[in-house]
Amino acid sequence: MISNRVKNMPPHFFSSLVKKVEATKATGMDIINLGRGNPDQPTPDHIIKALQQAAERPDTHGYSPFNGIPEFRKAVADYYKREYGVDVDPDTEVAILGGSKIGLVEVPLAMLNDDDILLLPDPGYPDYLSGVSLANIAYETMPLLKENGYMPDFDAIPDIVKQKAKVMYLNYPNNPTSAVATIPFFDEAVSFAKENELFILHDMAYGGIGFDGEKPVSFLQAAGAKEIGIEMYTLSKTYNMAGWRVAFAVGNAEMIAAINTLQSHLFISIFPGIQHAAIAALGDDQACVRDLTALYEGRRNVLINEAKRIGWDVEAPKASFFAWLPVPEGYSSEAFADILLQKAGVVVAPGHGFGKHGEGYVRVGLLESEERIAEAVRRIEKLGIFSNSGV
Repeated sequence: MISNRVKNMPPHFFSSLVKKVEATKATGMDIINLGRGNPDQPTPDHIIKALQQAAERPDTHGYSPFNGIPEFRKAVADYYKREYGVDVDPDTEVAILGGSKIGLVEVPLAMLNDDDILLLPDPGYPDYLSGVSLANIAYETMPLLKENGYMPDFDAIPDIVKQKAKVMYLNYPNNPTSAVATIPFFDEAVSFAKENELFILHDMAYGGIGFDGEKPVSFLQAAGAKEIGIEMYTLSKTYNMAGWRVAFAVGNAEMIAAINTLQSHLFISIFPGIQHAAIAALGDDQACVRDLTALYEGRRNVLINEAKRIGWDVEAPKASFFAWLPVPEGYSSEAFADILLQKAGVVVAPGHGFGKHGEGYVRVGLLESEERIAEAVRRIEKLGIFSNSGV
């Protein structure tokens, strides 16, 4: 018998997209997949070598300490001090995660009771809802609108929701909109959290990827942030380590303790060899991150320039490896995505899959070569949808 908890899990948005892509592939069409979020570059060599060396050491073959090896927690603290000027206690303010998705799903279980509300961004990462379902809690969404820079309007949140909300999720650089936050915005979020006695989880999955010489800021750089919140950072995107499943949470000691307590009942941390590789990734030399950012920025420039050339009114993303592009008039996001797939062999993620306020947009990933991205736009041009299309 399957539990009601599993039966009631939300359908996975990306699984339905994958099925459509596979069905189209089966017809023999060449597919350019700009709908995925899986990095296309290999993990840097020095990180792989660190894993190889650690795997040869017998002391890495046993169980890891439940809270992760001390050297990894210290490396996290050193990283935050070096990159953001933030002091972190490696013993009480760091939780090691088997990928940030685990942490995002764990927090509702660790921090919320049946009558509490979780505040989520809309549009937002669809898997936030997995934690809602598993914890059997209520949630309310905060619209992220273009006219507000894709930032939530805290004043628009109803008083009854403020009273019952206990945790709020923020995510910058944002998936899917690619919007970036500022320290003043985070200061405002901290004040809101303190006034309404709630905690903040800032999902910083794309924190290592900023364009035009601008580095995304950390939530913990806001005054008082550690008093009411944590930040989750994954190595998946910054270091092309998506399959390695390693991440961490930093910040408020109460939230970190709750996560660690829950994890002690679910996991025995992650393979120590991977933790040693993560230490190498977070080390002083971040040349691989600069090179990766330059690669994505070059791809972004090709996408935006080509899209504008065919008459697609788009804005260049400032961070992440996604672009959030408006759907042409007369189409829903799903209908537009379906046409691009079926008639051009180009995959994009329809915005409605990220929430009600994602309708009207598609998310485009910068995870193909510049040549393939340019080819994708040329294929779209031939459909005659945009004003400058030569048909």
